[in-house]
Amino acid sequence: MTGASSGFGEQFARQLSARGTALVLVARRGERLEKLAAELGTEVEVLPADLTDPAGLAAVEDRLRDTGNPVDLLVNNAGVGTTGSFTKLSAQNETDKVALNVTALMRLTHAALPRMVEAGHGGILNISSIAATTPVPWATTYGATKAFVMAFSENLNREVRRTGVHVTALLPGPSVTPLTEDGFDNRLPRLFWQSPEAIVTRGLAAVAAGKPVCITSRVLAFATVTGGRMPRSLQYLIGDRLIGRG
Repeated sequence: MTGASSGFGEQFARQLSARGTALVLVARRGERLEKLAAELGTEVEVLPADLTDPAGLAAVEDRLRDTGNPVDLLVNNAGVGTTGSFTKLSAQNETDKVALNVTALMRLTHAALPRMVEAGHGGILNISSIAATTPVPWATTYGATKAFVMAFSENLNREVRRTGVHVTALLPGPSVTPLTEDGFDNRLPRLFWQSPEAIVTRGLAAVAAGKPVCITSRVLAFATVTGGRMPRSLQYLIGDRLIGRG
């Protein structure tokens, strides 16, 4: 799994390890991965890599193509989110955001999927966001990348659904992770918040069940499913409060 050194990634590692699953942990911070690996009770392979660096991305792709030691569940969790006026944010940082949130995720999926399809089983869990479902000003590029992840995963789910491979987009709502602590000032009521543990549990259940999309919060699921019937102005208000600028 990518982005394994903190947040949802760390929680995925802990829950999968508790089930006895052997893990390959990927993140930029190798020392954090080594520390986490030492705490887990199953076989753990540590693969430090920066997925915005061509060499790092290629190394993870090569690992996913290794038929001698196959990966049966790919969790594309690595991602970055920053907020601010699009006109004032660095163009390079926004480009790097697309490279990590979109391009790396797509390439790793492309590296893992052929062997899974050939084997007739496997799962890919791509971490999107509830921000994929509604306009999110002040997180314009982030929201767009997560909308891509949702559409890409849902399309691919339909494409491979009869092969025995499950592809799922996980759409968490607000949760206390380094991403929300560092980059987001979310003002949605606590009713909409969930723990990382609950989000990860639902995500693993969703990919095992072959669901194309999993919105982890039932409250947010209701709001987004019925969102097409809401006045657009109300959807804008929800999106504004997701980032905390409304």
